[in-house]
Amino acid sequence: MSGFGVHVRDLTVRFDATTALDAVSFDIRPGVITGLLGRNGSGKTTALSVLAAFLRKTSGTVLVDGDEPWENARTMGATTLVRESGDMTPERPIAESLRMLADRRETFDTDLAEKLLDTFELERTSRPYRLSRGKKSSFGIVVGIASRSPLTLLDEVHLGMDAPARYAFYDALLADWLEHPRTIVLSSHLINEVERLLEDVIVLHRGSVLTQSNADALRSSGMTVTGPSDAVEAFVVGRDVVARQRLGGTAQATVVGTLPDDEQNARLGGLELGPVPLQDLFVHLTERRPTEVAR
Repeated sequence: MSGFGVHVRDLTVRFDATTALDAVSFDIRPGVITGLLGRNGSGKTTALSVLAAFLRKTSGTVLVDGDEPWENARTMGATTLVRESGDMTPERPIAESLRMLADRRETFDTDLAEKLLDTFELERTSRPYRLSRGKKSSFGIVVGIASRSPLTLLDEVHLGMDAPARYAFYDALLADWLEHPRTIVLSSHLINEVERLLEDVIVLHRGSVLTQSNADALRSSGMTVTGPSDAVEAFVVGRDVVARQRLGGTAQATVVGTLPDDEQNARLGGLELGPVPLQDLFVHLTERRPTEVAR
């Protein structure tokens, strides 16, 4: 399997009196697409910047393909961090910027870049500073996908794009990853849109790792329980309830954690069990405040 693996232990990053990351530990498996999820200010951009050697850590261990990335020509040359606009020189025409990348990145695929320019309707002669926010994001996506770096870090690259362009991005990313597997870390707040791409998930919250899991395992860790209010309350006794809703005599509870006899007990109580979308589970986990909405 191609792609760089990442090993992080007790990573701390401070900016004067502010601690952006506080003793964070996680692993990124090589060759898979990992979602780095978190609310604004959770530390996602800081973590990605350290992996790409854009930012120096305060303390801790960070290994990219077994090596410390800071001032490491080998890992830096094989890592691409793309933020919203691709971080390219704003005055240079797009075509010139792509030629520069092709000269400096062994894995860069010019034919793919040309195809993606057409997909996102980007003119080769356009200069980034004249592009709309959505088109700047599209240019960043062209850079990120066509670079085919062993470690590709995409930090909220879809900001400003409309829905058709975002879905074109997801399709292009997945299709090229299937043909050319590498390690991709996708930071996004549009979890319901990107979850189909994700094999692993890391959730950051207030500078710490809230959870790290296989995406399917994380989805299956939560469930909704719906039915008569009394039966729902009896079912969730002693469980980690992260949200509640009630409509008349019917209630729904969202719980984290499952037991082997859940389905049998649900049937006996006249209850219906359902899955929890990854985005809903993320919202509940980062709030960690059971709420009840009466209607």
